[in-house]
Amino acid sequence: MSAQTREYDLVVIGGGPAGVFGATAATAFGKTVALVDCHHELGGTGVNLGTVPSKTLRETALALSGFRARRLTGLDVFVRREATVAEFLKHEQHVKAGLNAMLSQRLDAFKADTYVGWGSFVDPHTVCVRAAELPGQKSQPADVDDGVLLRGQRILIATGSKPFRPPVFPFGGPEVYDSDTILELDRLPRTLAVVGAGVVGSEYACTFAALGTQVHLIDRHEVLLPFLDTDVSQALVKAMERGGVTFHWKEQVQACITQERDSALGKAAGVTLMLSPGTPLTVDAVLVAAGRKSNSEGLNLAAAGVKAGERGLIPVDDYFRTSASHIYAAGDVIGFPALASTSMEQARCAVLHALDLGIHSEFPRLLPNGIYTIPEVGMVGETEQSLREQGMDYVVGRAPYEASARGRIIGDTEGFLKLLFRRVDMKLLGVHVMGELATEIVHIGMMAMLGGHTVDAFENACFNIPTLGALYKVAAFDAAFHASNQAAVHSLEVSG
Repeated sequence: MSAQTREYDLVVIGGGPAGVFGATAATAFGKTVALVDCHHELGGTGVNLGTVPSKTLRETALALSGFRARRLTGLDVFVRREATVAEFLKHEQHVKAGLNAMLSQRLDAFKADTYVGWGSFVDPHTVCVRAAELPGQKSQPADVDDGVLLRGQRILIATGSKPFRPPVFPFGGPEVYDSDTILELDRLPRTLAVVGAGVVGSEYACTFAALGTQVHLIDRHEVLLPFLDTDVSQALVKAMERGGVTFHWKEQVQACITQERDSALGKAAGVTLMLSPGTPLTVDAVLVAAGRKSNSEGLNLAAAGVKAGERGLIPVDDYFRTSASHIYAAGDVIGFPALASTSMEQARCAVLHALDLGIHSEFPRLLPNGIYTIPEVGMVGETEQSLREQGMDYVVGRAPYEASARGRIIGDTEGFLKLLFRRVDMKLLGVHVMGELATEIVHIGMMAMLGGHTVDAFENACFNIPTLGALYKVAAFDAAFHASNQAAVHSLEVSG
């Protein structure tokens, strides 16, 4: 039976945050939209394998380990060694199922057609959707049994990414995992090596350490998350070390040797990593967090005239157009920053431009970053390093969590807020937070920056007490104090 052909204003390949948001943005303006995804469950890696499961595990770890209560009572809560990660993720199953249903309902409400199968280009305007047998699925998706040809005036590629797997690691063998498979652990490991101290590696290192696992974090660099403000990066290292994470800086894994578990002989599985100086490190399990690779290899991009670069990344212009002007790409498939939040905004801007709706849509100039380590980190705007590189004269305002009643109530003795102002007019240029709810608190500063506000906005504002938001007022007063003192010193030096 020959494949059917269906016409659409927009064809979207990929059902993650970028794909779903792009599809609904187009249908909201009355455009016909087809969305193609190889899974029945929408949401992509963020909902099904990455963001939601890992953050749910983090919250569960904080709750079951008594991590927050520890600060107030000094007591540790025992976590069962034989517990499986699946037991910790029962709540995650409900969260994920709810999000999957919500996304499906949203597409139905906006009247977008969804096709389950693998999409690939036949020509620059046509995508063929073929059924694919998914893990645990015996029958093919009925709606694309014979293949469907989707012809779109415009096409959005939003196929996301997957973990990069360095050949030195025997994936598929015992106790070697990546970020897509780590939650399949059949028991909580006593020792865990995390290879790669990027965002994913750091977040999982903190989560397993909170559950009582002895964690070794291995990285070839010597600075944690170098895009962070130096004060935050250094403070986070100290906090993670206190939380039970051991860092191995300037190290690379030269070999990975696995050992099968033999229950009959009582022999446990183990993994030995040979580090760069030839030093062995033996652990129960290994998580390899060596970056990600775009899901673009099966798209037959050549047929569409779309070029891809290293690790399958698709280059785009400021409007998210690929080398084929009617084909756009957004989300992880185009690379950094590869966050759910930025992916959604990229897709929105791409679709509004692609469909020529006459609506001016500019990609946000400020992109907040939230890192769910323990403690968590939020940042937006400039760092001290970037301001120095620009030759900018600036003023710093600091407020430790202990400077607020709420900080003392929750027992967060490590947290702090750091604000960066341009000296000449005291305009806010950067916000950096480490501590409880940092990923929420940073948005207050972001909105002030979007409005072009200065230190006066915080000095004249009234914040609820007790709240962590009130730290902005403390930090603003601190910055104003330093600015006035330094101005006075400069005046004395000039007059002298």
